[in-house]
Amino acid sequence: MANGSPKHHHQLEAKRKRLTWIVGVSGLCVLFYVLGAWQHSSPLSNLTQSITKADCDVSNHAAVSYNPPSSSSSLALDFDSHHQSQINNTASVNEIPPCDMSFSEYTPCQDTQRGRKFDRSMLKYRERHCPAKDELLLCLIPAPPKYKTPFKWPQSRDYAWYDNIPHKELSIEKAVQNWIQVEGDRFRFPGGGTMFPRGADAYIDDINELIPLTDGSIRTAIDTGCGVASLGAYLLKRDIISMSFAPRDTHEAQVWFALERGVPAMIGIMASQRLPYPARAFDMAHCSRCLIPWHKNDGMYLIEVDRVLRPGGYWILSGPPIHWKKHWKGWERTQEDLKQEQDAIEAVAKRLCWKKVVEKNDLSVWQKPLNHIDCIASRKTYKTPHICKSDNPDAGWYKEMEVCITPLPEVSSSDEVAGGAVDKWPARAFATPPRIRSGSIPGMTADKFKEDIVLWKDRLTHYKHIISPLIKGRYRNIMDMNAQLGGFAAALAKYPVWVMNVVPANSNPDTLGVIYERGFIGTYQDWCEAVSTYPRTYDLIHASGVFSIYQDRCDITHILLEMDRILRPEGTVIFRDTVEVLVKIQTITNGMRWKSQIMDHESGPFNPEKILVAVKTYWTGETKQKQK
Repeated sequence: MANGSPKHHHQLEAKRKRLTWIVGVSGLCVLFYVLGAWQHSSPLSNLTQSITKADCDVSNHAAVSYNPPSSSSSLALDFDSHHQSQINNTASVNEIPPCDMSFSEYTPCQDTQRGRKFDRSMLKYRERHCPAKDELLLCLIPAPPKYKTPFKWPQSRDYAWYDNIPHKELSIEKAVQNWIQVEGDRFRFPGGGTMFPRGADAYIDDINELIPLTDGSIRTAIDTGCGVASLGAYLLKRDIISMSFAPRDTHEAQVWFALERGVPAMIGIMASQRLPYPARAFDMAHCSRCLIPWHKNDGMYLIEVDRVLRPGGYWILSGPPIHWKKHWKGWERTQEDLKQEQDAIEAVAKRLCWKKVVEKNDLSVWQKPLNHIDCIASRKTYKTPHICKSDNPDAGWYKEMEVCITPLPEVSSSDEVAGGAVDKWPARAFATPPRIRSGSIPGMTADKFKEDIVLWKDRLTHYKHIISPLIKGRYRNIMDMNAQLGGFAAALAKYPVWVMNVVPANSNPDTLGVIYERGFIGTYQDWCEAVSTYPRTYDLIHASGVFSIYQDRCDITHILLEMDRILRPEGTVIFRDTVEVLVKIQTITNGMRWKSQIMDHESGPFNPEKILVAVKTYWTGETKQKQK
């Protein structure tokens, strides 16, 4: 019998031809798609060139004009054909109008008029009180009519344009203390302060004689009642990054001046709620005549400092009541009153198990213990404050303060650092953080942490191609809206920038403690609310996956308007998200006077995550209305 009929051979041959044709056509389609996507995702785009033009000389008093690319830029990706995502027609975009000039300095959650409605006890009225949904503004916060691009770092440490923050109150009220001076069209910051008449630099040198500030063991600091943050500005010379905060009060624009100088700062106050930071965050805490009643309310404020201070960390106090025998007349208080206050502070510190390191001249220094072994034993002597039973010591978002000691992780010996020791800076930035080593971050291992370091190194390389001013000094103040492990900040560590690492409130897992263990700073934030900062205080905002998290929680238009409020004119935003989310964002920002472009992921066109780079164009409010 024959192996097969002619008809059977004919059918096999036809099938082979059809299969060959299908494979060939499919291969050509893939080839042309890759070539087309590669051609359209070139980093040498008009957008990059436009952003690069914003790299202006600080001696230029006028803001740099910005000419962004049109929507027909060669960088545009054809998402209709590649990803089946419907792009809205920009012609139908709703233009968002500018707010009245009276809102030029608007801080939604620290609005003084709204604050007056709240309880004045424990200064609750000066805490965060955000507008209700029906009070939210649907307009763009205008810059002052003569707004200028801020000075570049490090010149910005010492100078700021008067037109950007037109307030002379501090230069008058604090004239003898050398906080700030007006020189023609600019402010100068001599580095003075209430308790450091020789300047912040000399004051820090005095501290360095008492505790080690320059060996890398102290990296993160918190400065309560910071003034214009001269301490934080000069600590940066020692590779110490300080979270400076002060309330919005009668001394206009303290925190605003700090941020304009390029120094990390937030609007904040020690009142009834915890600070928005995790436990064991700071290596050092500082108060120089910050007017916080440390000894009152059963020592609650000092107990809160203890919560955020790392084991072995230092608390430094200068000003009342320290060295009261010399200063009591100038402080216009009685010797008895000042002595009682110091005795009360000493008693609270002792009950917290702190050790008094030294008191020399105007400085007094205490140190938190490495662990709570001896402290727990001492509860037989000191009944209060007791050790908290709280299940989350890191909780710091709208969490009431407690009059109890935040427990430290358990240890096996009295010389072991509770929670684990951190490396000295700069090795600390890339060493595996104790919280990850201990397995307290679900799903995160030392190997995954190392992979994250490599990931952000590659991402930064890509960012430098599409936004060249990133490494040319154009940006100083950077915010990462969803910082995760702080990888973006770590990748930027060698550049003259600082990053406010934000971990969305109630994130699971909560990684802000990891970020502090790496030697960076940050805060908790619910992005359905405004940030505790003044308008126009950040140069670059990084938003990775933020809108996928929040698009079902609140109106993303209000999140984008808040980003516009805190972004400086000609500032840049990098969004990372799905195509569908980025298209929604771009539609809204087109009506906000932003110019933007969607780009491929750094790994190529097949990654479903895309990048949207947007630039806030330069515009100012009208001059016809006088600012308050």
